Amino acid sequence: MLKKADILIEQMEGRGYRATPARRTVLEVISPRRGHFTAEEVCEQAKNVGRATVYRTMKLLVETGIVCRVILEDGSLHYRLSHKDHHHHLVCMACGAVRDFIDGSLEEMVKNLVTKTGFEIEGHWLEVYGRCQECRA
Repeated sequence: MLKKADILIEQMEGRGYRATPARRTVLEVISPRRGHFTAEEVCEQAKNVGRATVYRTMKLLVETGIVCRVILEDGSLHYRLSHKDHHHHLVCMACGAVRDFIDGSLEEMVKNLVTKTGFEIEGHWLEVYGRCQECRA
């Protein structure tokens, strides 16, 4: 049975990128993560990988859809393993929980923007901040 890190490595290679030793280390560090994390936390755990390499690898993993960026309410940049195609996030301001959501009407709005403005949209992301059910209880 493949480890989660091996599955992530296969995903990266399947998208045409080499799984260098440094990239493998980063994927091994992030693969057991269940919640969000920072690049600095990855740097601390991937001791034999340089800081610049970690940041470049995180950028690559975002571009390939293996991880996604999450901007917390305080403006800090975090990452998490991506479980779906293009999606958005609900971020709890109390406990920091992050949930994915997909809303077809948002995608339709983006298409309408292209039609109305002629703007060539290359990407977007949406973070919605509030309080989860557990924190509201």
